[in-house]
Formats: sequence, structure tokens, C-alpha cells
Amino acid sequence: MAFDELKQNLKEADKDIHSYVKNSESYIYLKSFKMAMLFVTAVAQTVLVGALVLLALFILAMAASFGLGVLLNNTFYGFLIVGGCIVLATLIVYALRRQINKPIIRKFSENFFDKS
Repeated sequence: MAFDELKQNLKEADKDIHSYVKNSESYIYLKSFKMAMLFVTAVAQTVLVGALVLLALFILAMAASFGLGVLLNNTFYGFLIVGGCIVLATLIVYALRRQINKPIIRKFSENFFDKS
């Protein structure tokens, strides 16, 4: 009698373990899909917005270069000044790259370790 009861409890435990493993596997797939989609949408948005911002900055830089060139009576100097400002901005962003990375890593960490 006790052996049959133990056998029945082991069968139920086995079913519960299999159910747990199956549900855990499904959860991992869903969590992976969520993370992948967050990454893909973030990249797509960044590329789209970045491309439009770069286009706008290019046009504004051209306008500023020609405007400075007219003021200085030399288009070359206008382009040189605007190019120098862009190089300076690039160096500043490069120097601050670690401070720029921190909020990005923090945001993706929140999404990755989200309990829902």
C-alpha cells in the first residue's frame, strides 16, 4: 500500500517536473523574442532618426559653410570653419563616449532583467 502511494507521488512529481520544464522553455523563448524585438526596433528607430538627422545636419552645414564663405568673401574659409567645428564636436563626443554608453546600457539592462 505505502509502495503504491509512493509510486503515485513519484508519477505526479515527474508530471510536475515535465510541466515546469516545458513552461520554463516557453518562457525563455518568449523572453528571447521580447529582447530581440526590443533590440530590432531600437536599432531601426535609431537608424531612421539618425539618417534624417544626418541629412538635416549635412544641409545645415552646407548652408553655414556657404553663408560664412559669403561673409568672409572666401568659400574655402567658410567650409574650413564648419569642418573644424564638426571635427571639434566629434572629438568632444569621443571623449565623452563612456558617459554616453552608461544610459544606453542601463536602459537595455532594465529591459533585459525585467521580471514580466
